[in-house]
Amino acid sequence: MTTIAALIAQSAEALSAAGLHFGHGSDNAFDEAAELVLFGAGRRHVEAPGVYDVVVDEATARRVQDLIARRIRERVPAAYLTHRMWFAGLEFYVDERVLVPRSPIAELVETGFSPWLDASRIRRVLDIGTGSGCIACACAVAFPAADVDAVDISVSALEVAKINIQRHRLAARVRPVHGNVYAGLEGTRYDLIVANPPYVSHAEMAELPLEYRHEPELGLRAGADGLDVVRRILAGADAHLERDGILVVEVGDSEAALIAAFPQLPFTWLEFERGGGGVFLLTGKEIGVRG
Repeated sequence: MTTIAALIAQSAEALSAAGLHFGHGSDNAFDEAAELVLFGAGRRHVEAPGVYDVVVDEATARRVQDLIARRIRERVPAAYLTHRMWFAGLEFYVDERVLVPRSPIAELVETGFSPWLDASRIRRVLDIGTGSGCIACACAVAFPAADVDAVDISVSALEVAKINIQRHRLAARVRPVHGNVYAGLEGTRYDLIVANPPYVSHAEMAELPLEYRHEPELGLRAGADGLDVVRRILAGADAHLERDGILVVEVGDSEAALIAAFPQLPFTWLEFERGGGGVFLLTGKEIGVRG
């Protein structure tokens, strides 16, 4: 017999010794071990650390050990083993059809994109490259009077997004759209356009840790400089963003390449309390929106 706390300690030691990469919701072996142990024990994330002293039976311990063994052997992100991840305080279903939610944009959603937006005035939101639908759903919760279009080029990803839209009872306000960036949205303008698009260059793809190989390449790879999709987002923003609206896009390590490619744009690079970066903001006026 053993406790949840003991299982977490043992599992964290095994994960650490295995030389894994942690970058899909956690950045260390202990936090990842805690999530896998809690899941294996049938416990909720919010119950920790109150259940650390709970004694588990042999079957539960074996279930946890199997999860840890798969994490080490297959180098698969933990979220694909548990099929759950949190974003902006909400729980989402995930599998290998979508990227694991981990964008720092979650902090912006939690604050209603303050001070750049007046949450009470937001009526239309566009999420480009919605994947699991985490940004779209979180925006719908943050802006209860808004309708949200959740666009993705991947039909498989939209199937996952639909699961999460239904789980959060947002089908009346969040619309999954199959399309490439702005395709099919002609004539529609938004108060907020937000995107976590593919932004990994060919060179960077070759160097990614094995864990990223489990994620859909379509959601990661974006050309020689990582800007293929971002260029299309910027090119169409003037036709879809309200004059008083904002465009928020994550570009990760392609930040320097973007600045070099668009020296005329006055990007505001955002900072985050919980870490992360490579996210820019432009207002409608700054990108020359007609309105």
